[in-house]
Amino acid sequence: MLRTLMLLVGLTVAMVALGCGASEDESGDGQAQSQGKAAQDLTIGVSNLGLSFPFPSAISKGIKAEADSLGVDVVELDGKGDTNKQADDVQDLITQKPDGILLLPLDSGVAQGLVNQISGAGIPVVAVASQVGDPETVETGREVFPKLDAIVTQDEVAAGAKAGELALELLPDGGSVAVVEGQAGFAEVRTRMTGFKQVLDDSGQPFEIVASQPGDWLPDKGEAACQNMLAANPGIQLFYNQADDMAAGCAKAVKSARSDAKIIGVGGNKLVVDGIKRGDVAGTVCYKPEDMGALALRSIVEHITGERPLDQEFISYETPAITRSNVDECTPQW
Repeated sequence: MLRTLMLLVGLTVAMVALGCGASEDESGDGQAQSQGKAAQDLTIGVSNLGLSFPFPSAISKGIKAEADSLGVDVVELDGKGDTNKQADDVQDLITQKPDGILLLPLDSGVAQGLVNQISGAGIPVVAVASQVGDPETVETGREVFPKLDAIVTQDEVAAGAKAGELALELLPDGGSVAVVEGQAGFAEVRTRMTGFKQVLDDSGQPFEIVASQPGDWLPDKGEAACQNMLAANPGIQLFYNQADDMAAGCAKAVKSARSDAKIIGVGGNKLVVDGIKRGDVAGTVCYKPEDMGALALRSIVEHITGERPLDQEFISYETPAITRSNVDECTPQW
C-alpha cells in the first residue's frame, strides 16, 4: 500500500518545499519529442516511495518485468520512505529527461507539487498505487489529479465495500466493530473507510463502530492498536484493518487476549493469506501489486507511443474478496 498504498506501508510523512516547473512551451516541446517513438526506444523513470517496503517493492518487480517484455529501459530511484528524498529523486529524473515517469506517491498532498513539476517539464506522468491530491477532498477514490495523464491503482472505495461485505457475512445480525486505520496523510485511510461504512449503513443491521485507532500500516502498531481497543472494549466482535500488515499484528493481539473477535484486512499479502488458511484471519481483499506495476508500465508506454493516449484516466484491476472458502484464488504477490 498502500501508498496502497496503498498504500499498504508505514511511513513518516514530512512536508517539503517544492520549486516551480518549466514553462508551457517547454512542456509542449518535451511531449512532442517523445511522440512517435517505439517502445524499444523509450526510457521510463520511476520514483518509488520505498523499495524496502514489500508492497512498492512488488510493484517495482511488476514494472521491471513488463519493461523487459516490451524492451523498455527503466531508471528507478528509491525514495526510502522519505518525502525529501522523493522530491530530490523527482528532480533528478526530470534532469535526465526520460520519456515518461511513474510516480509512487509517498504523501498524497506533497505529490501534487511533484506532479506539477514533472508535467511542467513536458514529461508524461502516471501515478501508481496511491492518489495525488488533498486526502481530505477525495470522495470516490477515482479522482485523477489534473496534471496526471492517468492513475493506476486499486479502486479503494470498492475494496472497502468488499471488506464491508465480508463484515456483513461474518456478522449478519450486526455487531460491534473496531477499525485499525492506516497512517494520516494517505487518501486510502478515507476511501477504504467510505466503502466499508456504506455497506454497513445500507445493510439495515445494527452495526456500531465502537473504536478507531491508527496502525500506520505496520504489524506491530496494528497489534498495539487492537490491544488498546480490546482493553477498552472487550466486547468487540470484529476488527476491520485497512491493510493486511496491520491485520497480521491484530491477529496476535486477539489471540493473546483470548478474544473471539473476527479479523478482516485489505491487501492479500502472504502473512494474511497464510493466516486465513490457519483460521487466524477471517478474510481480506486481494491486491496484486506486481500486476499493477505491469499495468502501469504498459499504460504509460501505450500513451507515449500513441497506441492508447491517456487523458486523466483512472485505470484499475479486479480485487476479489477472499475467505477460507476461496483462499486459493489469491496468490500473494507481496
